[in-house]
Amino acid sequence: MRPDTPAENVDHVTEAARLERTAGLYPEDAEALLLRAAAHLELSGDRPAATTLYDRLLSSPESLENPHLVRALKASNLWEYDHEAEARAIIDGIRAAAPRDPASWVIVAEALESHDELQAAQDTFTEGLALLLTDAEQPPHALHPLLFGRHRVRRMLAVAHDEWDTLADGLHSSPVSLDELHDPKRVWSLGSENPAELEAEITRLRAELGVYREALSRPFPVAMLHWPADELAELIAAYPSLAAEYPSHEEHLATIETSLRELSASGTANLGVVTGTVPSYEAFAASELASPTDATLLPQYATTLAARGRAIAWPPERGTACWCGSGRVYGECHGTA
Repeated sequence: MRPDTPAENVDHVTEAARLERTAGLYPEDAEALLLRAAAHLELSGDRPAATTLYDRLLSSPESLENPHLVRALKASNLWEYDHEAEARAIIDGIRAAAPRDPASWVIVAEALESHDELQAAQDTFTEGLALLLTDAEQPPHALHPLLFGRHRVRRMLAVAHDEWDTLADGLHSSPVSLDELHDPKRVWSLGSENPAELEAEITRLRAELGVYREALSRPFPVAMLHWPADELAELIAAYPSLAAEYPSHEEHLATIETSLRELSASGTANLGVVTGTVPSYEAFAASELASPTDATLLPQYATTLAARGRAIAWPPERGTACWCGSGRVYGECHGTA
């Protein structure tokens, strides 16, 4: 959730203001945009202003996609400017609610860890994994931070490795092992006057930074634009010329799946699907000073939605719902054949 642009290259206050204005233009994306704005305010040092944005989201009459994530971010922020009691109360509430979102667990566990509550952090990482980790051969990428964070805290507590620590080791792609990266003695070596120790630590830090950069450099998905049946009907009724792009809803869905499979077969990575709405599309067209009847706007609109984090990965993970919104499992819907 944090902006990944180096602080020296960004005026965080200005960027936060820009994101707030964009949220006003695209209310359907306000949650994601305001969370990014709050993160910039945190980086600027204005933590009370960040809390104000979190409270704005939590008090919104619109349902949030992930209220637990907003509360977790608020708790982490509050603790950083001496509101420990309120932060702890929020963290306890999140743990009791047992959210299905891995990011919420990671944020509250790391908040506890950063304030030397190592046992509570380990318990929180473990609770999240016990709830979310399935018997799948490879855990989804979203669970990796839970596994790595738990490994890190347990290493600091000098706890013997267990099955989940071994799993974390297997998922770790850096040439420097997790045991080395999470070695508490690394902290001591940073204050060493021995050049060999400092050089070894710099090598480890570079390897760790490489892993983070690889994760942050993943491009936005190549996204296909999906219109639910009611939205497509409204779109064609408002802009009949677009009927040439969408002869029928069934053909529209089939075209999406076919195109994604062809892209995948050609080696294109990070594929995704974004779902459009007519008001959002009209707002996008207005921001481009163009008419919604211009069919060339459609792929640009899809790219913009993907850039705002609106894409869902394709193909969906095994056993999860199909991207088309039918409610059926992907393997029994568009994932057949």
